[in-house]
Amino acid sequence: MNTQVKADKLSITLSLACMIHCLLMPSFLILTSGFLALSIDNELIHRVFLIIVLPVSLYALITGYQNHKILSYLYLGISGLWLLFFAVFFGEGVFGEFAEKSLTLIGSIIVATSHYKNYKACKELACECHE
Repeated sequence: MNTQVKADKLSITLSLACMIHCLLMPSFLILTSGFLALSIDNELIHRVFLIIVLPVSLYALITGYQNHKILSYLYLGISGLWLLFFAVFFGEGVFGEFAEKSLTLIGSIIVATSHYKNYKACKELACECHE
């Protein structure tokens, strides 16, 4: 299995982790009565996720495009990454917390979908990237 397939799988995993974090963090804070909230910088976590997701995702999407020539998967993934970037740097400050979470969830779903399609295309076309 080559690095593009591994990067697609890692990007899907990171997108799912981002969604789980976004959906479960409020419950976690409620259950711990905010005790741990003082030591957790949520914005730092978002930026770290983004710093990891951007290069891995871009590598898998660009390599996938080079292997399969399916431009729509590249565009889909990049649009999801833009939503994540926008959510992290402008979402809460410009539109509020609900918009930030919505943009993050939508962006994560789009990124995961693009990588799944990229991975599936590699498998269906039986190209050298899937070996």
